[in-house]
Amino acid sequence: MYPTLIRLGSFEITTFGLMMFIAFVAAGWILARQFRRYGLSDELASNMVMFAAIGGIIGAKVYYAILFHDWHLLFSRAGLVWYGGLIGGFLFCSWYIRHRHIDYLIAADATSPALALGYAFGRIGCFLVGDDYGRPTDGWWGVAFPKGSPPTTAEALREFGVKVDPSIPSYQVLRVHPTQIYESLSAFVMFAILMWYTRQEHRKGRGFAMFLGMMGVERFLVEIVRAKDDRFIGPFTIAQLISVILIIAAIVLWTRRGEKRAVVPA
Repeated sequence: MYPTLIRLGSFEITTFGLMMFIAFVAAGWILARQFRRYGLSDELASNMVMFAAIGGIIGAKVYYAILFHDWHLLFSRAGLVWYGGLIGGFLFCSWYIRHRHIDYLIAADATSPALALGYAFGRIGCFLVGDDYGRPTDGWWGVAFPKGSPPTTAEALREFGVKVDPSIPSYQVLRVHPTQIYESLSAFVMFAILMWYTRQEHRKGRGFAMFLGMMGVERFLVEIVRAKDDRFIGPFTIAQLISVILIIAAIVLWTRRGEKRAVVPA
């Protein structure tokens, strides 16, 4: 793994930071194209990216601090949780959309492919720094993270509540499911589907409903093999609870009545 690309004294550029930058640039480019197709301006797209970045970082840090019951973590360099970022970005962007009197569902549909693309690149960043990995596996696709956050040693995995053979010494580095890659590949597929669907004639809100539904299903499934210590109801994690909420919201949004006018991107 390559957690640090450049280090000059106390200044460093991490691979995660680089991939986050690429994620926002790529998502912003797609968002601008989508907004133009939906008759919205590039200025709105740029401002949406800014609000998504601010809200996403704040939400990700707050979620992380709540998860570990330590508000000091708000000021640490580590700790950005995707669902927290999604919630924070959603709240900030929702306020901006309402403030500018933009049709909410049209903006949400236009935004959905960019969210999937940004997530795909962000998870590559997690892979490069060895974070958010899965449980041990003997499969050929397993990846060891000797410099991960933390390294995939038997001791670290046991601290996550993962059952590891007691005969394996605590210092031994194990191969684990590269769940970051699972999620990144899934997100690229989601992006392709959403780009295709949102260019077709469709009811307002259904593009965003597709994103919520696919995101919820993908995350629920990947959590099954994640190395996590936040399982609160048997094997189920907090992220899986949020995933179920997203799936329910997607179903409600997809089946909603009211506006029957189809949206046709320009």
